[in-house]
Amino acid sequence: MVVGGAVYSFGQYELDTDRRRLSRDGQPVPTEPQAVDLLCHLVEHRDRVVPKEELLHTVRRGRPVGEAALTTWLRTARLAIGDNATRQQFIRTVRERGYQFVARVTVASTTLPTVPAVTAAAEADREVIRFCRSADGTRIAYATTGEGPPLVKTANWLTHLDLDRTTPMWAHWFDGLTRGRQLIRYDERGCGLSEWTVPSFTLDDLVDDLDSVVDAAGLDRFPLIGVSQGGAVAVAYAARRPERVSRLVLTAAYARGRQIRAADDAERDAAQVDLNIARAGWRSHDSSFLRFFASQFLADATPAEWDAFAAYQRQTTSPANGLRFLEEFTRIDVSGIAHQVTCPTLIIHSRDDARVPVAQALELATLIPDSRLILLESRNHLFTAADPAWPTFLSHLDNFLSE
Repeated sequence: MVVGGAVYSFGQYELDTDRRRLSRDGQPVPTEPQAVDLLCHLVEHRDRVVPKEELLHTVRRGRPVGEAALTTWLRTARLAIGDNATRQQFIRTVRERGYQFVARVTVASTTLPTVPAVTAAAEADREVIRFCRSADGTRIAYATTGEGPPLVKTANWLTHLDLDRTTPMWAHWFDGLTRGRQLIRYDERGCGLSEWTVPSFTLDDLVDDLDSVVDAAGLDRFPLIGVSQGGAVAVAYAARRPERVSRLVLTAAYARGRQIRAADDAERDAAQVDLNIARAGWRSHDSSFLRFFASQFLADATPAEWDAFAAYQRQTTSPANGLRFLEEFTRIDVSGIAHQVTCPTLIIHSRDDARVPVAQALELATLIPDSRLILLESRNHLFTAADPAWPTFLSHLDNFLSE
């Protein structure tokens, strides 16, 4: 059996709606599945203005997401084709009505064999959440998603396995990391679906949690990715269990927490002020404190997105645990063991990261023997879906893991 499809050409771009693939001058353009779905729908219905509600229904993939997610995916789609909210050469915003694809399009028919398509949405439907016990008996929630070679992601500030897939801050990470792989991720002790009442949050505890998860998932050897403070956990694990980690990816990571790396009184005072602001935010209902905190993670986000980030944090853990996390993370130090990492390591960092300075990436690259460093043009600590650095990050990740 065969099915008819179409390849739409506009400018330097081609959009294959059967394969859900966007390319530029014959080269694939890495972007989020929801952004491609949105683009396909707009191109296929380019004869009219498509209302927001229709687009949201198209790209939500059965998940309960709101207009903030649609805005993020629209920005991502525009970015992928060299468009933006001001320079609307392809996607035009029609005020109070919706959006319309306005560029000139040529259409080529395709005839393709019918094969079961494995999309990110289909892979997401295969997600299974399970539980295991860490060395001290703490219950840890972990999830396996997708099919293909494994990729383990260490836990980081802050996650919730049941919410991450629909949270704009993490949804694109989820889709990007599961593309063609089986992703194993877990909630840190004290947050998400893991146990909240725990005796301690030390680095050794966090490494034990990771060890318990990969044991429970039945993994012998695997690539490991660590984001932010999860990078320090990944470094410590790779140093402790070199026989298990085949490749290591660190992004927005650091070897030493803010209190440890403070070089003088001014830096120590700044670290203390940062901690005090976070304390005030967690203990009060005044969003301005947590908004400041969020702005360091998502420098290019809007105030509304900062508020959404702050609200998400409150969903993931208790104020008491949030403060315990922050205090422990300022004291993390893997600088003395990073040289024990023996696997190939890729370090990716934003040049203007407002939360973790680029000097920390340089330190990691100096300490880890078989490492390479890539600096991307961004101010975000966590790459957003609309960040120009995001598809570049995914491309470097894919190339490194496929070597």
